[in-house]
Amino acid sequence: MKKLVLLFSLIFIISCSNVPVTERNQLMLVNESDIIVSSEKQYEEFLKENPPLNNKNSELVKKVGKNISVAVELYFKEKGQEDLLEGYDWKFNLVDGKDINAWCMPGGKVAFYTGILPVTKDELGLAVVMGHEVAHAVARHGSERLSHQIAVQTGANLLNLGLSNVQTSISSDLALQAYGVGTNLGILSYSRKHELEADRLGLIFMAMAGYDPKEAIEFWKRMAKLSSDGGNEFLSTHPSHEHRIEDIGKYLPEAMTYYNK
Repeated sequence: MKKLVLLFSLIFIISCSNVPVTERNQLMLVNESDIIVSSEKQYEEFLKENPPLNNKNSELVKKVGKNISVAVELYFKEKGQEDLLEGYDWKFNLVDGKDINAWCMPGGKVAFYTGILPVTKDELGLAVVMGHEVAHAVARHGSERLSHQIAVQTGANLLNLGLSNVQTSISSDLALQAYGVGTNLGILSYSRKHELEADRLGLIFMAMAGYDPKEAIEFWKRMAKLSSDGGNEFLSTHPSHEHRIEDIGKYLPEAMTYYNK
């Protein structure tokens, strides 16, 4: 039994990675390249069921996405960590849906729902959400979440199956949940820790793309007003608006150094 516990502990130790910027240790029991391949297929399936729109709003989503992705690539290049974006093929689409929702799959597959547009209002607001969602992907929050789900669901069996077998047994539903895809998922699905981390990285990415990161506070003020009007679904797993806005205020000086370059 002691040997099993030791082996399980060693697996967790060697399966840790670090999040860019924050340097937080994260559990990683899945191969990111495999996850990217899986997410590509699931993104295509999603678009078959939710045909992308082709209008002025969709063009704006693509424009903002392009600007943010270029900034992300520049950031990782400056840090000498281009390998962390290996396999990324950025895609940005707007789909019809009343949900106040957006998400980014591993590998840079992004979807915005029309329901979030009244809250983003303009290009700056879109940049806030785009930076935040892209940050979830490049910080590997989906893979981290999936790793935790695997650890919880398999428990001691993980030791017997081996990590390679665990990876191939990942169900589509489990992966979609981890990536944040679905009516009640997306920007709802991550832990408060992940949300605040994505806020911090997102501010840097939007700033590098030429968008004033101070807009993030205004966006979340609008979200706070929406929740006071009864729109609580968006907030189910998120930090309180007060907490979020307070933390964004703390992150802004760091982000502004990138905006003023």
